[in-house]
This record gives sequence, C-alpha cells and structure tokens, in this order.
Amino acid sequence: MNTVAEAAIRAARGWIGTPYRHQASVRGAGADCLGLLRGVWRELYGAEPEAVPPYTRDWSEPARDEALWAAAARHLRARPLDAPAPGDVLLFRMRRGAVAKHLGLASAVGAEARFIHAYEGHGVVESPLSAPWARRVVARFAFPERRH
Repeated sequence: MNTVAEAAIRAARGWIGTPYRHQASVRGAGADCLGLLRGVWRELYGAEPEAVPPYTRDWSEPARDEALWAAAARHLRARPLDAPAPGDVLLFRMRRGAVAKHLGLASAVGAEARFIHAYEGHGVVESPLSAPWARRVVARFAFPERRH
C-alpha cells in the first residue's frame, strides 16, 4: 500500500464517531459522506481543490447529473473497479437507476473488506464492505500522490 493511501485511511479513522450532519465537514462535530472525504483531503493536502456549493439530500437526482462522479474524476485518479486496494475512494449508487451519491474510503480489501463512511443515523463508521454495499460500488478512485 502506498503512503498516500495509508495516510488517507489513518485520517479517515480519526473521524470515526463524528455525528452525521448533512453538508458538514468538521471532525468531531459533524460530517456527511462528502464532508468526510473533504476532511481527509484537507488533512492530506491542505485547502480543498474547489468550493462545494450547498446541496440538498436529493441533489443531482432531478437533473440526473452525475455531479459527484464528475468531481471525483476532476480531483482523484480513476482506478479499475475490479482491482480493489486499501485507500480507494468508493463511489456508490444507492438505488438502481439513481445517480451515484454516496462515498466511502476502503480501509481493507479481500475477505475482510471494510470501508469508512458517514452514514445518516450512524455518523462516521467503519463498516464491512458486505455484499449489499459492494454491489452498489460503481467507481473507485485514488487520492493523487501529491496535490495537483
């Protein structure tokens, strides 16, 4: 595992226990799934690469816009879907036919696959990447070796 991936996992684990708060990105106070990844980015590189506009819980759905996927592609490195690695940023489609709008960070792969994510009703947790979660993964990305 590369050092950026290790640092990302370490940073994400530091957020475990943070309550779920829509649009928030403050370790210990509140985060949603995007807020968690934004916080990990800040810990790795400093300032975020772009401003995040306010968004609703159904963001991107009415227009069927893959906004989260496009943002990930702008700032992260695409990885093969069939080659999981610790430290991968996972993009999930929560319902068939819906836009992809949940994020997590792979903390372990293989038989004991796990990921760290902020989930409504649970806060930031490390969960097994069980079959119901794994089948929803539609893209994998890696943090860049250095900020671009």
